Order: sequence, then structure tokens, then C-alpha cells
Amino acid sequence: MENINIVFSDNLKRLREQKKLSLDAVAKLSGVSKSMLGQIERGDVNPTISIVWKIANGLKISFTELMLRPENDYEVIEKTSVHPLLENDGKFRNYPMFSFDSKRRFETYYIELDTGGYLEAEAHPQGTQEFITAFSGNLVVIVDEQELTIDCGSSVRFKADRPHVYKNTGNDICLLSMVIYYPE
Repeated sequence: MENINIVFSDNLKRLREQKKLSLDAVAKLSGVSKSMLGQIERGDVNPTISIVWKIANGLKISFTELMLRPENDYEVIEKTSVHPLLENDGKFRNYPMFSFDSKRRFETYYIELDTGGYLEAEAHPQGTQEFITAFSGNLVVIVDEQELTIDCGSSVRFKADRPHVYKNTGNDICLLSMVIYYPE
């Protein structure tokens, strides 16, 4: 099983050094404390989704660029081999399935959102869009005070370059496929 902490830690350090940034500079850009960044780079802590987004936005990179895997001609990814990123006391589980690639301009996730679960997401880079399909449950996405509701078998697309919220409003677990598209 791939250890996401090690991949994330190595990528954060490599990307920070490529950009010639100190931990202090990344802390100022991202709003994540220098001590937390140091713990993440050492692999001492597993960052939350919110912290990963803050770091990615601060460095002006995609979410999964921090978790890149080497790419082959084909790849089968078992959910059990991916460590989820957790929010809302584990009620929101985000499995990064296919990482961002600058040629494709998108990344994909498998999301499990327990009954009553939610996530308040920060704005992504300008022009970013999300495409979500629900395979079970009921999902409400709130963007610009607009509530977008999708049920099992339905999909939603929205501009994700502003804060947005995901909520499971039903009585069943919400299983989702999420594609995040980043324009050039």
C-alpha cells in the first residue's frame, strides 16, 4: 500500500525547493504555520484536505501535484491502495485516484460522504471547474449562496474558483466521482 504521507512529504519539499522558497515563505503564501509545514515535510503528520488545499493554492499548483505517482502506459488503482484524506471527523473521505497532469489538465477523486457529512472548500485557482457525479445518496453543493442538489445518477458542474460547500443531506452514504479541471 502506497504511503501517501511519504509521497506528499517528498513532493512538498521538492516543490518548495524548486521554487526556492523557505518554510517561512510557504507559510506566508499558504496560511499554514511553519511548524505544521515542517511536520508535514518530515512525514510526522497526515494533513487534512483543507491544509493540502491551502498549500496547493499558496504554491499555485494543483491539489494532486503534491501527491503525484509515476505514470505508466496503463494503471489500475484499487481504492484499498489509496489512503484517503479525511475531513469532518472522517465523515468526508477523499481518495485521490488520478493525479493532475499538465497535459490532461484534470485530476479525479472518489469521494465518500457519510450521512450529515460536509466539507467547506476554499476557492481553487481562477477558472477551475468541478464535475461531480453521485452514485448513491443525496448531495448539495453550495456555491455563491446557490444550492445545487444532485441525487443518485445525477451530475453537477460548477466554477470552483470560489469557496464552496459539499453536504450529504440524505439518509444514505453519498458516493461520488469528482473531476477537477484546471485551465491553462
